[in-house]
Amino acid sequence: MNKKQQQSEDTKRRIAEAAKALFMQKGYKSTSIEDIVDATGSSKGNIYYHFKSKEGLFLHLIEEWDLEWFQKWMSTEEQYTTTMDKLFRMAEQLVKDDLNHPFTKALDEFITNNEAATEDVEQKISDIFNKRLEFNQQLLLQGIESGEFEKHNVEHLSIIFESLLAGLCQLTRITKLSDALPVYHSAMHVFLHGIAKK
Repeated sequence: MNKKQQQSEDTKRRIAEAAKALFMQKGYKSTSIEDIVDATGSSKGNIYYHFKSKEGLFLHLIEEWDLEWFQKWMSTEEQYTTTMDKLFRMAEQLVKDDLNHPFTKALDEFITNNEAATEDVEQKISDIFNKRLEFNQQLLLQGIESGEFEKHNVEHLSIIFESLLAGLCQLTRITKLSDALPVYHSAMHVFLHGIAKK
């Protein structure tokens, strides 16, 4: 990477870090491009050059956050021997790291209030969620292949699992539940064992 490319990457990183702080402080909707210009000293043109739009900038931050979460998970995953244990530990990591994180609130706002999203933005959101679903599928497939789980359609299970986690995250924040971890543990138990008598 030459000096000009390095400067460009440094500028992009500086804009992203300042924007993330603003989104966490003010929320997605209340943060304007002008706020980001003021915080970074970069011009609108420079911000649009690197990210195309406010939505593009926010999507970049989501991808970075997902990557950080995934790297953290990969550094601890080998500690857990069964897929069941991995699912419980993943729920714990989500509660600990993400549930009350200010960026999670901005993310909810972005997803639920983005009716005017362009086709590019919709595609990017779809790509982000598809990566999460693929990750879930691989994890659930491990459980099937190891004999822990019965054979099921892993695509369907992955969607159900992601919906369960997303719903838990949103509802435990809306209801201001003081201790969400037992609810997440119950959710994992129900997902894995059901509630019907055998």
